Amino acid sequence: MHRVVVMALEGVFPFELGIPQRVFGTANDRYEVLTCTVDGSPIRTSADFTITADRGPEILATADTVVIPAYTSAPASAQLPAPVMDALALIPAGTRIVSICTGAFALAATGLLDGRRATTHWRLAARFRELFPKVTLDADVLFVDDGDILTSAGAASGVDVCLHLIRKDHGSQVANHVARRCVVPPWRDGGQAQYIEQPVPEPAAAGMSATQEWALRRLDEPLTLTDLATHARMSLRTFTRRFADEVGLSPGRWLIQQRVNRARELLESSDLPVQLIARQVGFATAASLRHHLHAAIGVSPLTYRHTFQAAGAR
Repeated sequence: MHRVVVMALEGVFPFELGIPQRVFGTANDRYEVLTCTVDGSPIRTSADFTITADRGPEILATADTVVIPAYTSAPASAQLPAPVMDALALIPAGTRIVSICTGAFALAATGLLDGRRATTHWRLAARFRELFPKVTLDADVLFVDDGDILTSAGAASGVDVCLHLIRKDHGSQVANHVARRCVVPPWRDGGQAQYIEQPVPEPAAAGMSATQEWALRRLDEPLTLTDLATHARMSLRTFTRRFADEVGLSPGRWLIQQRVNRARELLESSDLPVQLIARQVGFATAASLRHHLHAAIGVSPLTYRHTFQAAGAR
């Protein structure tokens, strides 16, 4: 069983602390999730209560994946307290490490992110760049997968990165099952924009979910932006602007993303020919599917299928 160890630092945010247990713990006993603190003692959270973990930092040496959730003092300094540094030093080389929100500050303070691409909450991007100039920060995305180190943005993006890892480890069917159990979207691409603070839209600007759901039921059809705007009962110009404001993506990019996501599910869970999958998800040809899949994740449909079939065989 894959062991996930969550390291709670002083001032940890309770929501982010609970994400790994809730997400990985729903994957039908494929993961064991354990929580530790720097010295095994109770710690204050960012809320009006403390938490007690039954384990100290020695459990980090046994982890397959380590998760560091957000904590309040992260932006204060580029240095970590010595006990935290000592604890993180117990993580074996090659262990997969994940940060949620300000947890990226802890990783950066150890030097693990030097020369790497990473993300954190958009509101703290300027401070992060000031403290850690050697890190290539991308504050416009939900999460960054840099191989053995993954960083995610604020709050709910921690759910996204955990689902992403389940998808990598066990495929779309398991990840989608977990997402349904947690009542969250099964897939939000890491490159999707963070929801940057902006004026609240007028009431008429909300409600894209109905049109999104309508489109998801018709991915096999040649939907156009005009079709989407007509369903939403808006002009094309107004629809395009309001869709981007609410969803964080242009309608065209969102539609392509959903077609690619559905194609990935079919490549993982079926033996259908690539040409047939392309038609079922709304791409006119297998060549079009290959183009969009490669643009999204850098591999061909056959390579993607073989990768997940091999993972399933394990």
